[in-house]
Amino acid sequence: MHGIYERNLDLNLLRVFIVVAEAGSVTEAASRLYLTQPAVSAALRRLTTAVGAPLFVRAGRGLALSARGRRLFDSARPHLQALVEAALSPATFDPKTSERTVRIGLSDANEAWLLPPLLRVLAEEAPRMKLIVRPVQFRTIAEALSTSEVDLAVTVADELPADTRRLTLFTGGFVCLFDPRHARLGKRPTLEGYLAHEHVIVSYNGDLRGVVEDTLGIQRRVRVSVPTFLNIGALVEGSALLATVPSMVAQQVLSKRPNLRTAPLPLTLGSAPMELLWRSTVEDDEAIRFMRGLVVRVVKTEQGAGG
Repeated sequence: MHGIYERNLDLNLLRVFIVVAEAGSVTEAASRLYLTQPAVSAALRRLTTAVGAPLFVRAGRGLALSARGRRLFDSARPHLQALVEAALSPATFDPKTSERTVRIGLSDANEAWLLPPLLRVLAEEAPRMKLIVRPVQFRTIAEALSTSEVDLAVTVADELPADTRRLTLFTGGFVCLFDPRHARLGKRPTLEGYLAHEHVIVSYNGDLRGVVEDTLGIQRRVRVSVPTFLNIGALVEGSALLATVPSMVAQQVLSKRPNLRTAPLPLTLGSAPMELLWRSTVEDDEAIRFMRGLVVRVVKTEQGAGG
């Protein structure tokens, strides 16, 4: 590739050459190119010097290709036409036939409730497209986007690269998930009752600090710390453990485990927006734009079902 650039050939000269060859005269070529005759003649001289052989011969009042010119014309014309079409033709994307693979980053809190309905819609509208799902969370999303590990992501995020596009999908809070057969909590637990129970927490740091400890500085009685929300329902069911989880996670768990219940938290954690994130470099990528649209539609549907 470096050798190509080192030859320093102006590709515009090839365009002039091809038009002259097709027109058979410098005068007609200049008219088609909206250039002066001296400019066309100068371009031909530069190309002839670069090639190192005559490209045209006189044929009556016009020009005809030499043998070297014919070889150049036959080789260059289709490639130049392809370059023009690539530059000027509008992008075509048909979800019904596209075989694109899109890399989507999902936090563990979103994978369980968002991915299944997203795949169902994708199967209907873009049956050949594929997804690669990568785990992300607020500490890792910036690097995942900046290194193009993911094309788009759905997670909570703080500071991100300056060229990141952000769309708020919803703002959700947290609830307390428990098994009423084993944990006596009531419909509106008190802070004293909440703290008296043992808890299962999700810690991305691999320690005994979860969202309550990090946000409020309140230490709970932690029995077990796990790295994701994916198995929270299984851990809570049949035990006296409490789990403080995002409301969308609780909704998904309850749909599979009807014996469990949720209760409002006796403390204020606040809420952070769940966002759809992507880089400006893929803003005009039709496949990724299509996938962003699907995510927005699925989130609205799931949010409506939860309401």
